[in-house]
Amino acid sequence: MRPRSLTLTAAAGAALLATALLPSNASGLARGSGADADRPAAAQEGSVSAAALLAKVTSCSQISSGKYRTDEETSATVPVCGKNGAVFWKADMDVDCDGQRTSKCSEATDPWYQDDTAFHQSDGRPLRADTLPYVVVPSSSSLWNYGSAGIKGGGVVAVIYQNKVEYAVVGDTGPTKIIGEASYATAKALGIDPDPENGGTDSGVTYILFKNSKVSPIESHSAAVSLGDRLAQAFLRDN
Repeated sequence: MRPRSLTLTAAAGAALLATALLPSNASGLARGSGADADRPAAAQEGSVSAAALLAKVTSCSQISSGKYRTDEETSATVPVCGKNGAVFWKADMDVDCDGQRTSKCSEATDPWYQDDTAFHQSDGRPLRADTLPYVVVPSSSSLWNYGSAGIKGGGVVAVIYQNKVEYAVVGDTGPTKIIGEASYATAKALGIDPDPENGGTDSGVTYILFKNSKVSPIESHSAAVSLGDRLAQAFLRDN
């Protein structure tokens, strides 16, 4: 998780106001192949709207044994909630830049940079945070065990922010008591400042993780969008 000062929080708030004035455009299901082709744009993905998904997560049936903090300095206020076919939480978004070293994600850009991710590409290499939308889940603990809840590496996540839907995969694990983190590419696609040190947003992000799903290969964003759209439709039908 990325700590923020009050100054940075105020700056992020100003950025959110500016972002709220920008229009969003619908995108297609497929993006082609390769890192550049799979690079997400700041637009809704798939056929299911943010409003439709959010309407299904207005109340929480808590499945975690307690609640998570969004940052080291905050109190524990975020539960993990259960639905038919999915789990979800509503939190902030800190920016994860771990994995493959690039011009955007490295020791030079991220004070907390680590050159590995919990889950790897089909070629065995760590994930690439600046091109692959992925979400960080809390490491398993007595508070909540993501694996026991049917969540696995490569599982599909619908990430919702300001009426935009971005499909991502479960790509990394984080602290056992903190929640609300996603890759550089996820933040950028949603119009959130992707800077790993000073970016992110302090609230307003909903993460819907679809149980027993798995994108193959994990690094194919177009596969995540295609599978995510089908699972989102089923989620609306079953809840």
